[in-house]
Amino acid sequence: MGIVTVLWEKWVEFRRDFYKITVAAMISPLMYLIIFGMGIQTTSHGEPYLHFLIPGVVAMATMTGSFSAIAQNMSVQRLYEKALDQVMVSPTPLWQFILGQVIGGSLRGLYAGGIILLLTLPIRTDLTFNALSVFIMFLNGTVFATIALVLSFLAKSYTDAPRFTSYIIMPMSFLCNTFFSTEQMPNGFRQVISLLPLSQSCDMIRSIANGGEPGIFGFLVLAAYLLVFGLLSFWFIYKKKNL
Repeated sequence: MGIVTVLWEKWVEFRRDFYKITVAAMISPLMYLIIFGMGIQTTSHGEPYLHFLIPGVVAMATMTGSFSAIAQNMSVQRLYEKALDQVMVSPTPLWQFILGQVIGGSLRGLYAGGIILLLTLPIRTDLTFNALSVFIMFLNGTVFATIALVLSFLAKSYTDAPRFTSYIIMPMSFLCNTFFSTEQMPNGFRQVISLLPLSQSCDMIRSIANGGEPGIFGFLVLAAYLLVFGLLSFWFIYKKKNL
């Protein structure tokens, strides 16, 4: 029931701010598609650049949607509303609270990615998005929801959430296989960037979109990030309970 309660809270928040959330999820990715995809007519790997760009923007939208759904709200709730303290003394199991937050954040990211897929439907491409693509989008969202959760526990003030976006989300948005391939990066730097979760998500979604199969390595990388940051989330919240 704790998971359902958290998801219901996320649903009420989504209904209340539906238009704001939808517009926010559309603006930046749409600008990237227009400026890079349509304004700059070029090719990548012998294909129209849009074929490379669209899967990357979809993966990026799931990242930003999931991260923003958790980071700001949790920071404010923990530091100022003291909602986390209320959760501590409630009968709700803390693991259910964490899991509900992660699922809620990943669903928000999935919604943001779905909006981009709808916006790109009128564009005539041969790209394929199937159930496996949706699963990868959801998995990518869970990774960044757990990252946002950990960072919200580390935040010292509500202004830290925008800083985390600038330090972490923004660099990954531009470097991680979204607008250009990591193959073009210098040796050494390329290997580091390719191990980031967004790089693997972009690569797997792009592979499916172009009729290929995603490798198992990408799933292992995302699972590793999910495990590490998931455990950190549990550690932070249970440590606070025991203080």
